[in-house]
Amino acid sequence: MRLSILSLFLITAAVIGESPVASAQSPNSYPWCARMGRDAAATSCYFTSYQQCRTTVSGVGGFCYQNPGFHGTLASAQTRSRHY
Repeated sequence: MRLSILSLFLITAAVIGESPVASAQSPNSYPWCARMGRDAAATSCYFTSYQQCRTTVSGVGGFCYQNPGFHGTLASAQTRSRHY
């Protein structure tokens, strides 16, 4: 009985050790942020483009702005300085 429990433990450890770990994305990895909702109380900085951000806030209200903590280049993102 002890041998089967130990074997089960070792097999479980081996399977867990082989599974890839997902790397979390930081909100500073995205060029656009949105202030959403009533009184623009909620903030989300997980948008890859201005249009993606605008589409999200169009149904709930709010505005989009460039992420001040973004560490990449805006070459792939649509750069806009106006807020709607």
